[in-house]
Amino acid sequence: MHSPSPRSLVDLPIRRLNRGDLVPCADLCEDRGWPRDEHRWGLLLSAGTGYGIDAPDGKGLAATCLTMPYGSEFTAVGMMLVAGRYARQGIARRLMRHVMETAGDTPLALYATEQGQPLYENLGFSPVGRAERVGGRFETIGSGGSGSASPASSVLPSAASSVTTRPAAADDLQAMVRLDLPVFGTDRTHLLARLPAFADRLQVAEDHGDLVGYAALWPSGQAEVVGPLIARDTATAQALVAALAATTDRPLRADVDARHKELLGWLVERGLEPLSRTTVMTYGIPDLPGDAAHRFAPLTVATG
Repeated sequence: MHSPSPRSLVDLPIRRLNRGDLVPCADLCEDRGWPRDEHRWGLLLSAGTGYGIDAPDGKGLAATCLTMPYGSEFTAVGMMLVAGRYARQGIARRLMRHVMETAGDTPLALYATEQGQPLYENLGFSPVGRAERVGGRFETIGSGGSGSASPASSVLPSAASSVTTRPAAADDLQAMVRLDLPVFGTDRTHLLARLPAFADRLQVAEDHGDLVGYAALWPSGQAEVVGPLIARDTATAQALVAALAATTDRPLRADVDARHKELLGWLVERGLEPLSRTTVMTYGIPDLPGDAAHRFAPLTVATG
């Protein structure tokens, strides 16, 4: 059997994905060398909208794409995956055009890999930033303080001596949303409300009783991902990461906004290594909304 021609591939129908597609979505991730991540797909398909093209050979999905809506501000695009046997035959372009047509006048944003960036540029997306993915085993350094704190709570000494972190409680959600809104630039309550069930750990930072940051830790393959990471300053972000790291023996991974060089340097000092980078791109808006100074890492690049 010959593979379908590019003409027949780009004419294949696009359908909405649902939770019944979790295994085929995970199979496609594995096909491309990504962690299977059924857990993440469950979150994405419940909070966002997935699109897929069924493989013409009857073996799972040929391609996927996910959109995460944030009202009229923008829609994030992610999980653009094409099975290796159908790569470079126009399917990704077809899916993206469908997403752009469906979005209408709503701006779009995404994190592009080096391989995907030329396609998005050709479709009119513009680069506006970068994220650095780091990963590895987090090491406590001497008396650095926060890395050796107990899992239940921690205090970061020196410049942020008044900052403490603790596990989030149910009544923290409203304060998290209030903190998140000006930082992310639009309401993402539909995602934050799912964090307690999705994350292995959800930690908040306080300064004299005021919430000044929060972060989640969730599983991905053999690693634990830190994200989202929202904090008043770098010291608070460090306290949150250290407190989360103290709760797991698995390697950590994070996609850190490249503007936060101090945090990136601190993570490398503690054993994490640069893994890859993605380019933040937008369509229809000159930049992401919100305040990048306090936005250290996304929940996942698929959610913007």
